[in-house]
Formats: sequence, C-alpha cells, structure tokens
Amino acid sequence: MTRRPITRVGLQFSGYSFAGVPDQKLFEHVVDAARAAENAGFDSLWTMDHLHQIASVGSQDEPILEAYTTIAALAAVTSAARLGVLVTACGFRNPALLAKMVTTIDIISGGRAILGIGAGWHEEEYRAYGLSFPPPRQRLAELDEAVRICRAMFTEYAPKFSGTYHSIDEPLNMPRPINPDGPPILIGGGGERVLIPLIARLGDACNFFGGPATVRHKIEVLERACAAVGRDSGEITRTWLGHAIITESEWELQDSLDRLGTLLNLPPNAARGFALCGTRKEVRRQVAEYRKSGVDGFILAVLDPTDLAHLHSVGTTLREAMDD
Repeated sequence: MTRRPITRVGLQFSGYSFAGVPDQKLFEHVVDAARAAENAGFDSLWTMDHLHQIASVGSQDEPILEAYTTIAALAAVTSAARLGVLVTACGFRNPALLAKMVTTIDIISGGRAILGIGAGWHEEEYRAYGLSFPPPRQRLAELDEAVRICRAMFTEYAPKFSGTYHSIDEPLNMPRPINPDGPPILIGGGGERVLIPLIARLGDACNFFGGPATVRHKIEVLERACAAVGRDSGEITRTWLGHAIITESEWELQDSLDRLGTLLNLPPNAARGFALCGTRKEVRRQVAEYRKSGVDGFILAVLDPTDLAHLHSVGTTLREAMDD
C-alpha cells in the first residue's frame, strides 16, 4: 500500500533572527508567519529542536523558543497545516513521554501531528543542559528503540518494551491519537549504513538535503534497504530540506546567497546547493528536477519569515510547481 505524502510544501521555522525583538513579541512573529504560511499554501509547519540558536541560523545568544511547547501553541492558532519538529533530538526527552506529547498535540490540532525524530547531533546543547551525549552508534541504537516505543504508544493499549537503553511497562496513552495508526513518523538523517536501513524498517517518511543527484543516491539506498526487508518503498514519503529564495533581480539573488553563505559558512555559489533560488520560473524548474530525483515533498526555510510577502511568494510558487 502506498502512503499518501505527509507533506508537499512545508515551512521550517529556522532562519528567524529575533535580534532586537522584545521577548514578549517573539511568539507573535511566529503566529503571523504560521498563519501567512497556511494562507500561502504550506501544508506543514515545523520547528527545530534546538535549545541554543545554531550557527546556520544566527548568533548563539539569539532567542530560540523550545520546539514542542511552540508546536503545541501553534496547534491552537492554526487550522489546516500538519505540525511537527524537524527533527526531535532523541536524547532530549524520554521516548514514552515524547509519544504522549505528540499525541497531545495531535488532539489539540485535530489529527495534524507528525513525529519527526533523529539521533541528535549538537553536542554543545547536550553538555550545557546536563544531558549525556553518547557516541554515534549508541545514539542510533537509542533512536531505534525510541521509534519503536513511540509507535507502540500510538497504536497499542498498554504496550511493553524492554531494550538496551529504553523500556516501557504498560503505559496508558489516553486519549488515543486521532488516527488509529497514530501520527506519521519522519526519521531525519542520511547515514547509509544504519540510519537509512532504520527508516526502511520503521519510518513513514524521511528527510534529505543536497542537490538532486545526492538526493537521488540517498533514495536509491533507501529503495535497496526497503527491498532487503520486504517493504514497498512507496510507503515512505521522501522530503527535501533547504532554503527558498525567490527574487526578480540578479542583484537581490546574489545578496540573499551572500547572506545564506555566511550562515552556512560557504561561498555564495556553494550555498546554491542548499536552496531553491532565483525567479519563480527558475524555482519551478528546480522543483521539477528534485521531483524527478524522487522527492515527494519540500520542507523549506526562508531567510526572513517576518517578510510575509516573500513567504507568500515562496508558498504559492511551490504549490504551483507541485501541481505542474
């Protein structure tokens, strides 16, 4: 059975710079952008799971809102878009409690929750918050167990699970998720030896980044991993993460790529590989290239989500491109 894509055009709330914005106004900016995104045709909204601002977005001491409390609040002030965290750092929360949190968001939103989850990578945050940061192999093993626990919590009554790192003993997840299958689970990351095979076994969706050739390669690895476990790869939604920059002049485009390159610590030309960029026509052509590589949906960041006119242009352009 082929699963319907969980998102075609999503907005990730990275790229925000709250420098100079009073703390009490931060969430107002998020709400304005979320509502504008829904109106522009974005069908999913995502936060980042970071406790400190990361270098690819802004300076370390810039404000950043906690991911799940933000998504829960957005569930109450939006009406149509799916809601998720791209992606939950597995080591930040007990997986059974995480499943309860996502289920609560599903109830608040009327069935719009997505669980996005990954192994976690930003060691500085773990250390600062007093959390252990085990080696990659252990983090991936913990992720495997966490996904299985969350799936059980979404779909079973009083499940049991005993793993190496996590266990549950008949927790009751009441109320139940809106959909009997539970919120879809997107597993983030592109590691080919462990992570992609994990997606093939346990995921409803995945998320990659890079150019069309890179993404095509990752999808081919996923398809082989699915074949190895007897699963139809069409059940897994393939999403691409990157920035979107729509301009009508080469000068504006170059200025935006300079800014993006500075954030990513890359030359402007290299930054193009992490963005859909150019005129509306050029962006639609780039979308078509990614779709040919096997991408089902796009999750996009913009340099300034407070620029609601640009946000609208991105949303409408991507929606039209997906309908081509």
